[in-house]
Amino acid sequence: MDPKMYAPRFSKLSQALHSADADVWAVSDRAHQLADKGEDVIFLCVGDPNFDTPEPILDFARARLGVGRTHYSPAAGELVLRRAIADIESKVSDHPCSPDDVVVFPGGTNAIFAVLSCLLNPGEQIVIPEPMYIGYVPITDALQLDVKKVSCPADKGFAFEIESIKQAIGEDTRAVMINTPVNPTGAMATPEQLRELASYCRERGVWLISDEMYSMITFARRHTSLRTAAEKLDNVVVIDGLSKSHAMSGWRLGWAVAQGELVERLIEYAGATIFGCPQFIQEAAAFALEFDTYFVKQMRDAYERRRDLIVERIGKIPGLSCFSPEAGMFVMVDVSAVAHDGEAFASALLDAERVSVLPGKPFGPSAVNHVRLTLAADEADLSRALDRIERFVMDGCLKAG
Repeated sequence: MDPKMYAPRFSKLSQALHSADADVWAVSDRAHQLADKGEDVIFLCVGDPNFDTPEPILDFARARLGVGRTHYSPAAGELVLRRAIADIESKVSDHPCSPDDVVVFPGGTNAIFAVLSCLLNPGEQIVIPEPMYIGYVPITDALQLDVKKVSCPADKGFAFEIESIKQAIGEDTRAVMINTPVNPTGAMATPEQLRELASYCRERGVWLISDEMYSMITFARRHTSLRTAAEKLDNVVVIDGLSKSHAMSGWRLGWAVAQGELVERLIEYAGATIFGCPQFIQEAAAFALEFDTYFVKQMRDAYERRRDLIVERIGKIPGLSCFSPEAGMFVMVDVSAVAHDGEAFASALLDAERVSVLPGKPFGPSAVNHVRLTLAADEADLSRALDRIERFVMDGCLKAG
């Protein structure tokens, strides 16, 4: 090697983050390139709410900035926010929740990374039902975890199959992570399923982690938290946040609720890696949780109308089908009758009609013949996109096989 040449070397963790599912956003990236050239592209691929953060929350944040709430925060998070989260948990559960059970992080994804970092070593096994949130892949890859996926079949509406999850738990399993409501399918675990799974995991000495980021965006029935359903909480971790429910994705605010020594470990991890979240953002989040009923309902009702629009229109397009999701911000559309798989459909749809949807393959094998449509677009754009999708299918732009 030429001694004058410098060859950079990187960690296994950074390499995993660099390479994990590098093609996940390939169609979306190409759509943005087309839009940058002036093309009329309709984006139905991303789960970023198209609402602005409600004005009262903005006003409160501005006020807290104005009084100098811009300094270091405790590693666990500001007491006012931890108390607000604990109060919500206590109201819906027979299990009292203390602010000391809550640790605040810059977003739900960071909270998941911290929890898994504190619970599992490289090479240890975690069981995760799929289809699953795309963001789990780089996290578990970076931490070098052995991920055992459990299928939630499309022909059953991607419903949770607790027996299948239980059967997947073996001697090497250290943790199970579920997502309810599920991104991307909108499926919800029932209280009975959560109680059964929590009890079984505890008997097996296994941690049970529940990602509940879409807990406030439900339609026909209310969300039940794992923390509410479980009889014992010493093996239970719940993760939630405000990104989706309050249109605060850019504020980066999430949290984990746990008990005992894990809370201490999470605080130590937060102190070493993030050194606390911004004071004014945490105080605005506490305000949002206390005065959010009207705004959350307005957004939830809008998502429900959009869901109904998509489900109705897809149901009238020969060759396409979908289940009506119980919750969340997405609809999974089965394209197996008209395309080889979701990737082929998404790529050809963008080429022919300039509509960007997300292929299902990165969510897991159960979703390979699907594409995901977001509800984070107004009804006018959804209608235009559905017109284009219908024309695309009816014109036979892509044949199966």
